[in-house]
Amino acid sequence: MSSLTKDHVLEALRTVPDPRGGGDLVSTGAVRSAAACDGFISVGLALAEGEVHEVRARVDSAVRQRAASLGAPVRQLTIERAASTVRQPEGVPMKQGASSPTVKSGSAQPGSPSVRARHIIAVGAGKGGVGKSTVSVNLAVGLARAGHSVGLLDGDIYGPSVPTLMGLDGQDAQMRGTMLQPFIAHGVRTMTIGKLVDPEKPLIWRGPMAHGAFKQLVEQTSWGELDYLIVDLPPGTGDVSLTMAQMLAVSGAVIVCTPQRVAQDDAVRAARMFQALNIPVLGVVENMSYFVGDDGKEYDLFGRGGAEQMAQRLGLAFLGGVPIHTALRVSSDAGDPTANFTGGAALRDALERMVRRVEDEVALASLRSGAGGPVLTVS
Repeated sequence: MSSLTKDHVLEALRTVPDPRGGGDLVSTGAVRSAAACDGFISVGLALAEGEVHEVRARVDSAVRQRAASLGAPVRQLTIERAASTVRQPEGVPMKQGASSPTVKSGSAQPGSPSVRARHIIAVGAGKGGVGKSTVSVNLAVGLARAGHSVGLLDGDIYGPSVPTLMGLDGQDAQMRGTMLQPFIAHGVRTMTIGKLVDPEKPLIWRGPMAHGAFKQLVEQTSWGELDYLIVDLPPGTGDVSLTMAQMLAVSGAVIVCTPQRVAQDDAVRAARMFQALNIPVLGVVENMSYFVGDDGKEYDLFGRGGAEQMAQRLGLAFLGGVPIHTALRVSSDAGDPTANFTGGAALRDALERMVRRVEDEVALASLRSGAGGPVLTVS
């Protein structure tokens, strides 16, 4: 049996006229994303809500006809609005109705009715093992300790670490109607796939399945009003990052990197990915920057400063270095990130500096985008 590919989907979409005129959906750039794997097909269209509704039936018919011509199965076909370069500066970001703020023709207003956040921050890395989830958790807890209302979305669909890092073992998932209720721990509202599946079950998901899981975590969680939503992304530059860019108006991204050159190479790719998705890169965190021994001395095990030099080379802000510290390991295993801010000065000071720098960079990004700040009119 044949299988539909992305190229086959694009061929089908070339037969569907763009409702705005000017050609077919592909030639006009209305197709922001297309994916096909084992009969699971997703199409993201950078069109207004009414325009997507107008072409939905034709897109569905065209794709299914192409699949039938190949004898390929269609198990699931998802057609939705995709993010454009226009981003709503305030609030999060989800599908809006007729009463929503004005958006340029052909753009999308991404987001979810259940998410209302002033700022969404993606935390990513080009590779695994650099401590991205640890940075995400401590950033979220640090922002909450600074008085902000904070949510933490564990978007690492394949290897969720947040249940352990946030100490969620004693909490069970709760539903209210059709909505998941976030777990509350350390002053942070948290949602993770790790609490919705068997903890020892391998999460072997193809791209469209990962897309669906991430989408459900965003749209079916009652986040409430948030100042910050931190999104812990899986390693690399794949499907989940693209789904996030389609769904959410991300304020900026934080890149996590260790000092070594091998980690820098992949971190550069992550930074370029965010830039290609029109997501501002807030800066770089150097995790495992140095080791703090029992004697209180600092040891540069991995070549301290490598990630900072990379940030300078890319013209990005350096958000600080987080040390290797026994207390960090102990609190992470115990699910007590609050202890990192109440213990030894070296770790506490490093984390608080990182949190302040992220706050500063978010404020600067908002000003650059015209999303905030005072306006002085001189006449």
